[in-house]
Amino acid sequence: MSRESQSGLDPWVRRELPEAPTPKGFGWLSVVGPGVIVLGLSIGSGEFLLGPATFVRHGLSLLWVAGAAILLQTFFNLELMRYTMATGEPVFTGFMRTRPSSKAWAVFYAALYFLQSGWPAWAATAAGAIYFLGARTLATPAEASTVYYIGVASFLLCAVVLQFGRRIERTLELLNWAMVVAILGSFIVLGVWFVPFNTWMAGVAGFVGFDVTNARFDLLPAGVDFVLLAALAGYAGGGGVANITLSNWARDKGYGMSEHAGYIPAAVGGKKVNLAHNGFTFDPTPDAMRRWRGWWRIVRADQWGVFFTGAMLGMVLPALLYVTFLERGNDIRGLGIAAALASAVGERAGPLLAGAIAFLGAWMLLKTQLDTVEAMTRAVTDIVWTGSRRARQWEDVRVVYYAVLVAVAAWGMVALRMAQPIVLLQLGANVASGVFVIASLHLLYINTTLLPPELRPGWGRRAMLVCMALFYGFFVTMSVSRLLGA
Repeated sequence: MSRESQSGLDPWVRRELPEAPTPKGFGWLSVVGPGVIVLGLSIGSGEFLLGPATFVRHGLSLLWVAGAAILLQTFFNLELMRYTMATGEPVFTGFMRTRPSSKAWAVFYAALYFLQSGWPAWAATAAGAIYFLGARTLATPAEASTVYYIGVASFLLCAVVLQFGRRIERTLELLNWAMVVAILGSFIVLGVWFVPFNTWMAGVAGFVGFDVTNARFDLLPAGVDFVLLAALAGYAGGGGVANITLSNWARDKGYGMSEHAGYIPAAVGGKKVNLAHNGFTFDPTPDAMRRWRGWWRIVRADQWGVFFTGAMLGMVLPALLYVTFLERGNDIRGLGIAAALASAVGERAGPLLAGAIAFLGAWMLLKTQLDTVEAMTRAVTDIVWTGSRRARQWEDVRVVYYAVLVAVAAWGMVALRMAQPIVLLQLGANVASGVFVIASLHLLYINTTLLPPELRPGWGRRAMLVCMALFYGFFVTMSVSRLLGA
């Protein structure tokens, strides 16, 4: 029995590694893509909501947490891509190839996905921004029912959008490019316009944990809310299972051996595609390794050029704007968190600019909810498609995909009633931190045992995955200790 089939899945099929693209100039925009989807997710959660809530309350010295999280996640993402390029499989399938059994890991990761992403917090927070656009005032507990119904409509709109396009991954990619360019461009303009020079310097100093206000290094300010801080660490960058789904999008993009695997098409505009339920392997000949290095060139551009750079900008720009307009020590977590910046800007610059910022916030959060719904639906679909022969008898993977989507939409309407949006967001983000502890070590295991020796990561990359587990383990421990002691 081959090592990759020890848990009951079919062994890999031997194929040739396809030639990597050699883009130039604007041609790079057509070959990168998975990184911008995860970047879109990160800008709409950690960067726009949990980051500002943390920095307004505790100061910019905590930017070091976000910077470290984004750096570690970039290395994590590269290792996810390594597995998918080498096998044409999503990493969830790689996890299912380890003992004790594929079914045990399938249930385990599906449960983690539900615990982290089963709470439609982005639609709910977008509803607060949409309410502000109509009412020109922040929502209060008295308007909770109105905000709920706006959230339901927003959430269901995401499910509708996923019906259209040829390849769902490509639809998300295009939508995220539009959003990232518009949002980051707008934040840069607003930052140059409103943020004073000393606040820019405070932001730079914050990435090394220095508090300019108190003129000292303050890595963990006294009285810091560790539940909020662990949530920031979890959603700075992508966030737990959302990062892992990067490999699913890379598979659909056709990176490396994924060109042999197929993809998930949309219901409207797509056509039936034979999606492979198991992966592939290739002989590491000198010519194959040349092609392998060509694919790594693409992946490095996708992660360092798009994800890392965009996530760092997406974290610092909203942080600077929020601390410029809102006094330190404020707790902005509430129904109106998504419109807090718009409201504060409106008091100084007038309602027109306030409305524009609220619109950007609503658009960003709706787009993040769309990505989250798709990621959860896609991950569960791939897990079912890989692990269930009965599901594969339907032949068309869209049957599984849209059945899962209906279930996710139905649950979302229930979950929206359970708590305030920011509470749901913090819950999911803390689970994301726990996911990173487990998944970083699991990823290290499959990349150093299942892959051929020539394709395995070097010792530096292995050390980064261990550092990631320790980093997130610290914040999970502190968050749980704080909750148990409350």
